[in-house]
Amino acid sequence: MKKIEAIIRKSRFRAVKEALHAIEVNFFTYWDVTGVGNEKKGAVYRGISYSTTDIQRRYLSVVVSDEFEEKAIFAIMDAAKTGEVGDGKIFVADITETYRIRTGEKGSQAVN
Repeated sequence: MKKIEAIIRKSRFRAVKEALHAIEVNFFTYWDVTGVGNEKKGAVYRGISYSTTDIQRRYLSVVVSDEFEEKAIFAIMDAAKTGEVGDGKIFVADITETYRIRTGEKGSQAVN
């Protein structure tokens, strides 16, 4: 099993969610987060300077069985990509075991 964590633009969240549902990944967790990126420019709006170093993003956490890993990664990448700086990052980690609290199932049965 794999844990896929993705930091994406908030504006691309709906497309990513629909892409994951399309490949039958129907359970994931997300948070609104703020981060600091490599971009160091500021913006000026009506004569007032604003810092753009603090970036609003959405953080997704998805646990999938090994056979869904590549499909989930490509679904996120395709749906989140705008081609501009700041599209986000994806991290993948191994999960050694998973349990469903309600039924006591473990492993892939607990994820699906």
